Amino acid sequence: MIPQAAPFLRIARFRSEIDNAVSRVLSGNAYVLGPNVEAFEAEFASFCGVAHCVAVANGTDALALALRALGVAPGDEVITTALTAPATAQAILQTGAAPRFVDVHPETRCIDPAAVADAITSRTKAIVPVHIFGHPCDMPSLMELSEQNKLAVVEDCAQSVGATLNDRKLGSFGNAAAYSFYPTKNLGCVGDGGAVVTADANLAAKVRSLRNYGYGVADRVSRRIGFNSRLDEMQAAILRVLLPHVEASNRQRRKIADEYRARLPTGLAQPPTADAGCVYHQFAVSCGDRDALMRHLARDDIATAVHYTPALHHHPAFASSDQHSLPQTERLAATLLSLPIQPEVAAGRVEQITESIARFWTACAA
Repeated sequence: MIPQAAPFLRIARFRSEIDNAVSRVLSGNAYVLGPNVEAFEAEFASFCGVAHCVAVANGTDALALALRALGVAPGDEVITTALTAPATAQAILQTGAAPRFVDVHPETRCIDPAAVADAITSRTKAIVPVHIFGHPCDMPSLMELSEQNKLAVVEDCAQSVGATLNDRKLGSFGNAAAYSFYPTKNLGCVGDGGAVVTADANLAAKVRSLRNYGYGVADRVSRRIGFNSRLDEMQAAILRVLLPHVEASNRQRRKIADEYRARLPTGLAQPPTADAGCVYHQFAVSCGDRDALMRHLARDDIATAVHYTPALHHHPAFASSDQHSLPQTERLAATLLSLPIQPEVAAGRVEQITESIARFWTACAA
């Protein structure tokens, strides 16, 4: 079986370095918010091209804490996409605000700036663009909208570690950005982990306080509502081992994506190609008979995955949000199928995968 994703293969690839890093943590006396977390924060901030990084427990917390630090509160609305993981909208709910879902652009599959402009009301406090599958949103247009309407922008970079737009790293456009280091991500640890990055020192300080019971900088006095959202030393040590390899891994993903494009049947809708900065967290094709293709590939021992069905505006948890038609989102939610793209899984296997798809495509056309 070719798995759709297999994070253990990446860990195995760098196992010796990881074992040494973990051993050093276990031999030390700091296990939470210690020297590895501090070092990772500095290294990841530099990687993202921003001044500050605050490591937290997971990507959902990263987004929720960033929004809280920016003043998002009950009664506010936050505009985002419904074509994403529930974590994006759950983080908005955790602030007491309501997600307002708008449609995606049919080509980029990312949030449509024109739809965002139409959705802004007096209650709108922030925009959360999701760089879905590692493809950049139209950040210049979104930042222009935010400046015109005095809105905060928190980039959801959970799937876009290392991605760029116009040679600038994603995560450096908005007021802040939230990252997830869940094991299957392009940069993933062996549990949960996340980070907030920002160029704003005051915002970073607020997030640092929020992640640790609302403590002040130099004492253990709670000065605001706070949470327990701290990255542990072992995960930070593993992330420090893997971070220097992310760019090479992303280049491999782009190479595999190019192989898919060259071999997939003409007419099968593929990911957008407009931006070279995409890091292909997923390589999602769009097929009208997705479930049949999924079953066909499974019979050939090729695993795939569906991201994301149903779209968020159909989830009961978000039923109180403004409900309206999102035709592009619904079309993609019904047709997208993610093929294997992780280098440790897909390298050397694209021909086998695409030959199986070609047999399905030929049979459908007959």
